[in-house]
Amino acid sequence: MIEFLFWLSLIIVGYTYIGYILVLLLIWGVKRALVREKDNMGDYEPEVTIFIAAYNEKEVIPAKVENLRKLDYPSDKLTFLWVTDGSTDGSEELLRQYPDMKVLHEPQRSGKVGAINRGMRYVKSEIVIFCDANSMLSPATVREVVRHFQNPRVGCVAGEKHILLPQHEAVQGVGEGVYWKIESFIKRLESEVNSTVGAAGEICAIRTDLFEPLEPDTILDDFVLSLRIVEKGYKIKYAHKAVATETASFSIGDELKRKVRIAAGCIQAIPRLSSLLNIFRYGFFSFQYWSHKVLRWLAVPPAIIIIFLANLFLLSSGVFYKIFFALQIIAYSLVFLGHILRRKNIPFKYLFLPYYFMVMNSALVWGLIRYVRGKQTVNWEKAQRLQMQSGNNH
Repeated sequence: MIEFLFWLSLIIVGYTYIGYILVLLLIWGVKRALVREKDNMGDYEPEVTIFIAAYNEKEVIPAKVENLRKLDYPSDKLTFLWVTDGSTDGSEELLRQYPDMKVLHEPQRSGKVGAINRGMRYVKSEIVIFCDANSMLSPATVREVVRHFQNPRVGCVAGEKHILLPQHEAVQGVGEGVYWKIESFIKRLESEVNSTVGAAGEICAIRTDLFEPLEPDTILDDFVLSLRIVEKGYKIKYAHKAVATETASFSIGDELKRKVRIAAGCIQAIPRLSSLLNIFRYGFFSFQYWSHKVLRWLAVPPAIIIIFLANLFLLSSGVFYKIFFALQIIAYSLVFLGHILRRKNIPFKYLFLPYYFMVMNSALVWGLIRYVRGKQTVNWEKAQRLQMQSGNNH
């Protein structure tokens, strides 16, 4: 039984982080050899609203406004909508100084979901692109996003997130940056094969008529919003040239806080998106959802623990188990070394990755605990980020 649990757990972890990518690469290669898809590069220029839910973002507003004005898209077809509900730092007053920025403001704070639900009543354009106040968009973002909507089967488009590190490459940002590079690669593969599994709030675009108000207590608004569109029978495509750049978390503690919240939102989302678990109804997308999200959220953290404990009991069962246990000890030593490097702020990218991996899986456990105990609020406590303050903060 112990040996069975060891191998089952090892397979789960290996498949989640390596096997799934190999499956996608295989399917992508076969599809690329057999099917030549046309690139949608026509003159499609629908009206677009850039939607920014911002809570106390006065410090980044001037830079964000300048960034929005540099977007390569007809100005008469582009609307900038800010919802600053609950802000107390003067964000509303500052934004009203910019005549091309449309501002909605109410004194009470109802969280990002409340801001989205309220603000969407004022969106008249065909396409709406949600983004964060602290995320700077590449000039081609709007064009790269809307071209995917020429396909009527596409209901949502996700952009690519880049993590900007200062020149000294602060240790706390290294793991975050590498994590998003890997995630971007997986999402791009998913999009090429079938449909990306979810969109991040830095760039999440949808057809406006597909929007339905979210439950007020929704923690991961972007993820639930995008997958609700999949439930309606549409695909999520990945626009890798539509780039949102933001700075890394100021500390691993801030990043852990964010990840715990995300983990709680993941647990909350599973029952709310339970229909997507049905492979007989959603076919290959259901397989993707299980592989990319559900296994990573629910199965990998306990599997990591089981692997170590089971391996400990199996040391007398053969040379393989002795070698594998030694490798685990080395890996956990690297985790401890990463912790030391982080405390001393010594950048050493590849030694820091095992530490980041363990921190993120620990966050999943704490997120589960917080969600079960009802301790995770829908409002996001703003975390510091390097060189500027964070966005996605409702």
